[in-house]
Amino acid sequence: MAEIIQRDGTWAFDGDTLRITPGLHRSVPLLRRTYGEISVPLAAVSGVVLEVARGHGRLRLRLREGADPLLQATGGRLPDAADPYRLTVAADRTGAAEYVAEEIRRALLLDRVPKEPAKAYMLPGPPVPVSVRTSDGTVSFDGTRIRIDWADTSERVKRATGPRIISMGDLVRVEWLPNTRHEDGSLRFVTRETVFSKLPPDKDPYALDLWGSARRDLLTALVAAAVTARLPHPSTRTAADNGDLPARTPVPPPASDHHDVLLRRLRELGRLHRDGVLTDEEFARTKAVVLRGF
Repeated sequence: MAEIIQRDGTWAFDGDTLRITPGLHRSVPLLRRTYGEISVPLAAVSGVVLEVARGHGRLRLRLREGADPLLQATGGRLPDAADPYRLTVAADRTGAAEYVAEEIRRALLLDRVPKEPAKAYMLPGPPVPVSVRTSDGTVSFDGTRIRIDWADTSERVKRATGPRIISMGDLVRVEWLPNTRHEDGSLRFVTRETVFSKLPPDKDPYALDLWGSARRDLLTALVAAAVTARLPHPSTRTAADNGDLPARTPVPPPASDHHDVLLRRLRELGRLHRDGVLTDEEFARTKAVVLRGF
């Protein structure tokens, strides 16, 4: 057993699995403490490095592309300190850290673990149910459906539609951007009906606009990861998968289908305006956004 215990957390490697336990000190980011212990199978690892700087060191675990739903959902956008595969090491413990890293490297060589992308998730992702309260509302996931309950501070166009419930069968993908304090973040659930929606997060009833506490909003990455773990693995997807399309290069649906979706949105907005739920200004602004999608 190769093990290193630090205030930032503990890494323990038994030759087959690396168990990463976050520290309990308040300096450890909330996301890592909330996620808890992670068991990483050796087959999911592509490498490990020890970076030594003045006064401390840093262990970094590299996972194979497509092995972990958390990394898949966050796309490299997690803040460095919140990365669960990173461990800050005191200067007088860098020798022990190098020993742990060397044991992992040796096991990778002996087991001939490939470095190419994984064809299935090798980590389960965050456990469910998982629920996070944000500035825009509370998002919950029980393993089969997502529920969004809007906050009093949410846009009226969202609150007017009531709680949003999305089944996994309707979902295409999850898009997550962190709240960086300098720029708002978002958690968007893209369904087959909304795959070509152009609504901004503050107006989109399938998205949470993250503008409040960056520390707490970061927990939405756990919801994104839990949902991602239950979607088809990226290696199984093709551009023609019935709307399950790559984020950057979508294949357009028939024009009539796309326009039907937008027309339904316009009718819903018109009803909310007639009922007095939306003001003239809110209706005009949101309608203009929808019309740009035609």
